[in-house]
Amino acid sequence: MARIIDVVQAPDQGQDQMVSRVPESGAGDFRIGSQVVVRENQTAVFYRDGKALDTFGPGRHTITTANIPLLINLVQLGTSGQTPFTAEVYFVNMRDFIDMKWGTPEPISVRDRDLGLARLRANGRYSMAVTEPQMFVTKIVGTQGLYRTNDIADYLRGIIVSRLTDLLGESKAGLFDLPALFDEMNAAARVKVAEDFAALGITIKAMFIQSISPTEETAKAIDERSSMGAIGDMQKYLQFQAARAMGDAAKSGGEAGSAMGTGVGLGAGVGLGAGMAGMVSQAMAGAMQPQQAASAAGGASAAAPEVMNLDEAAAYLKVSPQDIQGLITSGQVKAKQIGAEYRISKKALDDFLAS
Repeated sequence: MARIIDVVQAPDQGQDQMVSRVPESGAGDFRIGSQVVVRENQTAVFYRDGKALDTFGPGRHTITTANIPLLINLVQLGTSGQTPFTAEVYFVNMRDFIDMKWGTPEPISVRDRDLGLARLRANGRYSMAVTEPQMFVTKIVGTQGLYRTNDIADYLRGIIVSRLTDLLGESKAGLFDLPALFDEMNAAARVKVAEDFAALGITIKAMFIQSISPTEETAKAIDERSSMGAIGDMQKYLQFQAARAMGDAAKSGGEAGSAMGTGVGLGAGVGLGAGMAGMVSQAMAGAMQPQQAASAAGGASAAAPEVMNLDEAAAYLKVSPQDIQGLITSGQVKAKQIGAEYRISKKALDDFLAS
């Protein structure tokens, strides 16, 4: 015989629990006259066979065919309303969820005007509230089959990351300019996400980007570029290094303690100084011929094959094969797949650099 649930309630629903299901699994047996107890900040949604039957707000309610009209086709009134009907009840938490977190599970590849190509990670927080509980249950529980808080949060996080990726691609701002644009990006991200959330019966209250940071590979490239900028004039840096080495060698020779030691020390100092002087001369000669160096680089670029594989394309753009794979997958670079291999034309790579 079916077990009749006379009192339907979710008294233990936590503040961070979006939905509580009664019963926890399977369908519940209810009847006309059963009591539904809904607490403050809750809405109860009766659900059966893929349809939301009706909703109950805070208070104590008695199930009748008047407050759940669709039950007319589910129960037989010829037995004084005692015939049980099966359904599930979802208690939706209507409070504001103010500490929801989001983050990118995988780096986002973007075109950067300073670095050329950058792989970024982002994370932040948002707040939201369920404003259409019946729609929420239909779209999240019915369509997606989700009712556990972690599963719902993962689904919403995926929407946010997708919209943020689109926003970063449209902004075309350099990595070093992004921190100054967080306020504008917060507002733009909220607008992009609001429509998707509204279609699920959710209103987004606030949206915050806490950080956008490069991956380890991109950070290493930034550090190397910063180091070169700190050095400044490479010719003067080499001259300084040579002069310091000559001074150290002469000091070592002076402290030898004997004529022979002094001679050896001075000889070593002179020899090292001559070697450093040669290095400086070579560096200066290289600095005097920038046009020849540029011409040689241009010749090397021109020598690149017209059709390349992933490794050759990566060497041509000075990035990793994974970066080239990401550009192909995102559609930014056109390529032909032959079996398990890709073939990329030099023109496609040149067009990407020029875009």
